[in-house]
Amino acid sequence: MAKRIVLAYSGGLDTSVAVKWLQEEMGADVIALAADVGQGGDFEAIRQRALAAGAVEAIVDDCRAEFADEYCAPALAANALYEGKYPLVSSLSRPIIAKHLVAAARAHGATAVGHGCTGKGNDQVRFEVSTRALAPDLELVAPVRVWGMTREDCIAYAAKHDIPLTVSKEKLYSIDENLWGRAIECGEMEDPWVSPPADVYALTKETVTDPIEFVVAFEAGVPVSIDGTRLPLFELIEKVGATVGAYGFGRLDMVENRRVGIKSRETYECPGALALIAAHRDLEDITLERDVHHEKARLEPRWAELVYDGLWFSPLKEALDAFVASSQKHVTGEVRLRCEPGRCFPNGRRSPVSLYDYGLATYDAADSFRHEDAEGFVRLWGLGVQTWAARQSRRGT
Repeated sequence: MAKRIVLAYSGGLDTSVAVKWLQEEMGADVIALAADVGQGGDFEAIRQRALAAGAVEAIVDDCRAEFADEYCAPALAANALYEGKYPLVSSLSRPIIAKHLVAAARAHGATAVGHGCTGKGNDQVRFEVSTRALAPDLELVAPVRVWGMTREDCIAYAAKHDIPLTVSKEKLYSIDENLWGRAIECGEMEDPWVSPPADVYALTKETVTDPIEFVVAFEAGVPVSIDGTRLPLFELIEKVGATVGAYGFGRLDMVENRRVGIKSRETYECPGALALIAAHRDLEDITLERDVHHEKARLEPRWAELVYDGLWFSPLKEALDAFVASSQKHVTGEVRLRCEPGRCFPNGRRSPVSLYDYGLATYDAADSFRHEDAEGFVRLWGLGVQTWAARQSRRGT
């Protein structure tokens, strides 16, 4: 009986070639699994492409709701931005795909799972570490790391075996998309000095110029409605992305530090993710107690780094999740977002459990702050510094 491998299948160049290559070089029966995490496209065509490449079976799993609820929502709660910029588009989808790969391997009696990642990318780490965390007994295969073919070689290989593709020698972009955004790399953009060509953008084409405002409501840190209309989270993310993306908002052009130790020029479109993170952070400003707010801000980069590094299923990530979840109990309320050409920003926020007290904050006649208490507070707060200055500092001499 031939070895059975469940392959993470995107329908793109590398995974299509990988189906045939695993069949020819390893004599394996390949089961192609395509996970719908909101990237769009014709999944029946993708399924047929996998079969045309030689897969014995091709599966499409609709993961959109699960991806939004169990992966995007925690990332939003953590305001996760890797290196302060990138909202973890590809990083978020890899652990859920690994989870479905393992489930398919169990269901189909496979002894291995595979992916189409290169040896210098982050995704190999995410797929393999996640798989080993969930099913340490399964073998992992990564044909792209060993076959020695260039991108042009793969295109020629696909043509030789009549595998239909949507890539050509003239446009060598690699694109990964899901509900949370879109990543574009390769081609001329591998030179960090070259501006991204206008035709690489799909989610952030400016088609609207008249400013608008809309209100996003949150319950315990999760967005639940737009202008009073409740939506499933995956639909809400799509709607916000389409709305703000039409203003040209949500582009990132950055050089990031990959887990494998190299710097990589990356271009992203993340209109929905960046708009919702901005709204969520703004709501936290009025609902989180000061020390919780500050500590959460300190831990957020670490959470993002763990996910970027492929450690979604790890004890530290699990521990940080517990802290983040606790912090979200009272992150309930509404944020008004304003869209203008190239911009999306909060310009109003309110909450039934807001810690903003008008009587304490105002300087007008409604002021309820006990000003006479401030003198003693300030004196005690600075007492240590005052003592140091009197006994040890030489600043006054």
